[in-house]
Amino acid sequence: MNASFSTPEWVKKAVFYQIFPDRFARSVSSVKLNNLEPWDSDPTICGFKGGDLQGVMEKLDYLEDLGINAVYFNPIFQSASNHRYHTHDYFRVDPLLGENEVFKALLAEAHRRGIKIILDGVFNHASRGFFQFNHLLECGAASPYIDWFLPRSLPLNAYHGKPNYECWADLPALPKFNTNNRDVKDYLFNVTRYWLDMGIDGWRLDVPGDITDPDFWCDFRELVKSVNPDAYLVGEIPWQAEEWLRGDKFDGVMNYQFTQACLAFFGGQDIDPFLSANLMGLPQTQPWNGSQFAARVSELLSIYPEEAVYAQLNLLSSHDMPRFLSLVSNQVQNFRLATLFQMTYPGAPCIYYGDEIGMVNGPSRKSEDARYAFSWDQASWSYEIRNFVRHCIQLRRKNSALTSGDFKIISGEDNKFTYTRQTETQTLVIIINNTDTSSNVDENLTQYFPPQALLKDLLTGNSVSLYGGALHDFGLAPKSGVILDIA
Repeated sequence: MNASFSTPEWVKKAVFYQIFPDRFARSVSSVKLNNLEPWDSDPTICGFKGGDLQGVMEKLDYLEDLGINAVYFNPIFQSASNHRYHTHDYFRVDPLLGENEVFKALLAEAHRRGIKIILDGVFNHASRGFFQFNHLLECGAASPYIDWFLPRSLPLNAYHGKPNYECWADLPALPKFNTNNRDVKDYLFNVTRYWLDMGIDGWRLDVPGDITDPDFWCDFRELVKSVNPDAYLVGEIPWQAEEWLRGDKFDGVMNYQFTQACLAFFGGQDIDPFLSANLMGLPQTQPWNGSQFAARVSELLSIYPEEAVYAQLNLLSSHDMPRFLSLVSNQVQNFRLATLFQMTYPGAPCIYYGDEIGMVNGPSRKSEDARYAFSWDQASWSYEIRNFVRHCIQLRRKNSALTSGDFKIISGEDNKFTYTRQTETQTLVIIINNTDTSSNVDENLTQYFPPQALLKDLLTGNSVSLYGGALHDFGLAPKSGVILDIA
């Protein structure tokens, strides 16, 4: 383990917003090609809605008002897919999104507002349209790029039948790089440096576990930190990630272990068994009680170095899974409680675009159902959800205990859960009632507050008095929570 391991301070204070570029916002000022799908139509595997980076720039006021200070973009590079994980040119923003100059303008305006930008790095595989692979496809054994990939025989069979080269998930459109080839590694590292030099604030790394070169990610980290020591590196690792968070590879991971724990506790008996059946390849999620949840979220803080704990990307939804609200059978109170916990737990919260207005999966239950276009018709928004999410974000950013404070569980019995976030200057006690009935809470808080202290719930502004340092018969409504601070 790297004894001097440190992670960017800004990440510990960040609230991320994940944007799927084709589906977030479409600027009327951008020149559009024909054959775009209607914005509000069902998403399809191959169709394009026409979202673009100028549209994102025009919605920065919205993100700023929500409290967002960091954006994670799904891939933006030239590609023949709406999700853009089939990269054609790593040095060029997809023309449908607006080219490099538009991205530079967006980056500058985001930075002016104090919003960080990280990009999706897809370095395990390219696409059939990637120049070097296309060269091999056309020229066969005579191609100088033959060692950039992993053909099993020639000529390549890239369109019909079983591919005769290594590709991601056996998809012929996604040929795997031979990252043991020095030329490939140099190319990918030049890509990395190019966008860092442009000013991005970090990388989210796609399927990093599929790169077999044992030195690749260590060398990658060394390069990135040499260009920008404050750049954030977060890997897509759904399982426990001890080997990735020792200080020599990533700062944090997409914390799907956190996601599943939240689904198990806050979803409970409302978990949709069909949608939760294949959550990022993790085992089927079963309902948990408060004790099980307390044990797991404590364990997730203990298995990683503290620097990594505070740099985890804590998400409830993403483009690769059903939306959380759908996973809990559209039970808004379940989603609200999960959000409350997300915003009061160590690590950087990440909101998947549209979750904050109540977006759900479509009725077809297909994988692309989590990728509907954002509705800018405010009449369709759930303001109950949006106002709550916005309020929780504001509280997180205003209270240092929620970003840098120690986390300690006071109790976790039945479906109730009490914990603290504490710094030298602030102590917050969070109590969650994850039951369908009102509950009276008795908690001894003498370790945290004066015996006769008057406390205020930061969520509602209501006050409550301690007697002898304890809460006595403190009433909590069904599926509700409080954040208690000294009044």
